[in-house]
Amino acid sequence: MDKPTILYEDNHLIVAVKPQNLLTQSDDTGDENLLDQIKEYVKETYNKPGEAYIGLVHRMDRPVGGLLVFARTSKAAARLSEQVKVHELNRQYVAVVEGDAPDRFTYVDYLAKDPEKNMVTVLPAYLKLQGKEAILHGRTIARRDGLSLVAIQLETGRAHQIRVQMQHAGYPLWGDHRYGNGKAKEQIALWGMRLSFAHPITKEQMLFIAPTPEEKPWLYFERELKGLETIWPQIKPAVEQL
Repeated sequence: MDKPTILYEDNHLIVAVKPQNLLTQSDDTGDENLLDQIKEYVKETYNKPGEAYIGLVHRMDRPVGGLLVFARTSKAAARLSEQVKVHELNRQYVAVVEGDAPDRFTYVDYLAKDPEKNMVTVLPAYLKLQGKEAILHGRTIARRDGLSLVAIQLETGRAHQIRVQMQHAGYPLWGDHRYGNGKAKEQIALWGMRLSFAHPITKEQMLFIAPTPEEKPWLYFERELKGLETIWPQIKPAVEQL
């Protein structure tokens, strides 16, 4: 089992980078997953007998990579989960989408999932009570050759949310084989780049940034992405004030 990429750890939590195409947690496939990797890492590193406790706070689609926080105690898990519930655990993504996305945008849709097909759809207004509300905010950072680099902040955390909502708005994600026009060997261009929350015990504000992979289409926006790592505090308020 591969060792996870860990950016931060203490007695209460672990912040790790999920590689693209790795499950967050186990499913029916039985494939390797990040949660089990973290448990094995803690067990080996701290010589813990039996299975180490690791609380899953939030998830990420299998093809998507980026930052995730895991709890090492039940108290930390409960407090971090509460931050998710009240939108105080902030997850910001970057994506490359097809088309010229608006300068700023907010999308509110109602989503329904077909568990057998593992597909999510946007419901028409008259059926919205049968779905779950999904809200995201975004800002376009750059446009180039028919593609747009966008920064996205989730207000809700629904399955496949960014992929479905951006496709429904007319801006499918580069490399999305399920909802977009992804071609063979293309990797979906969606990355959990920025994660912030209050430490569940000390209340200290924690902030983590994970650079995108050094591959296409991210390389088309290399300069803007490097700037984004440092100027996001200025972008974030603009996103929140939409």
